[in-house]
Amino acid sequence: MSVFGPVVKIHPVVLASISDSYERRNEGASRVIGTLLGTIDKHSIEVTNCFSVPHNESEDEVAVDMEFAKNMYELHKRVSPTEVIIGWYATGFDITEHSVLIHEYYSREATNPIHLTVDTALQSGKMNIRAYVSAQMGVPGKTVGVMFTPLTVKYIHYDTERIGMDLLQRTRLATTRTKGLTSDLSQVGGAAARIQDMLTTVLAYIEDVLSGKVTADNSVGRFLMDLVNKVPTISAEDFENMLNSNINDLLMVTYLSNLTQAQIALNEKLVLEIKMLPVIYLFSLALP
Repeated sequence: MSVFGPVVKIHPVVLASISDSYERRNEGASRVIGTLLGTIDKHSIEVTNCFSVPHNESEDEVAVDMEFAKNMYELHKRVSPTEVIIGWYATGFDITEHSVLIHEYYSREATNPIHLTVDTALQSGKMNIRAYVSAQMGVPGKTVGVMFTPLTVKYIHYDTERIGMDLLQRTRLATTRTKGLTSDLSQVGGAAARIQDMLTTVLAYIEDVLSGKVTADNSVGRFLMDLVNKVPTISAEDFENMLNSNINDLLMVTYLSNLTQAQIALNEKLVLEIKMLPVIYLFSLALP
């Protein structure tokens, strides 16, 4: 359930970092918390990075290392100056009384910060991820409370993150739960195979619509028309020549890269041998 408000867009690296922090938590700690970093625009909040913050909590009190959080943010700004504090996260399913106190601190660091909960314990059988924004409630001049209202959460990724996600997906089917990086040509072949599968699905849908098995969807038709109009008009022979030329360029770059790596490794070995020559000479003089 979500209410009117900004859409929270989360990158995979954020979820991976939160899960890693939870796995490395101190003994006896029930949850971990941390700072969310990203960018804000008019209609959305994009969460691109995060870092964990040490804290201790019991049934009666909670203590957060604020100085550590400030130092980490100052160091992070040197690397990514465009990313700002947009809120904080906590592992777990529920919002506790301590969450209200921690949220008050982040309210001083960011305007209307978000609170992200990640169910790393998989209480419902999956990792539920929810985002909230706080709002004051109560009678003016009297005791004022805080109400957390949910926001819509979406998952986005960069192209480089997609490569890592695809690699992680392949580890599910591996018996050793490990998978090595594939070569450039293997990635090209995999991408071509996925495109072919998608084209097969599209052609099957079109044939079902033409035969009357499936009711036509105007939105899908407009999307397909826009897709066809974007395809450049080119003959099969010219396309094959262009593809072969690009493959040759890729092979040349791969060959030069391997050659450079071999040269660097050879140079490092020669430098090490040169540095060891005086030691070997002195050792030979010391022998009877």
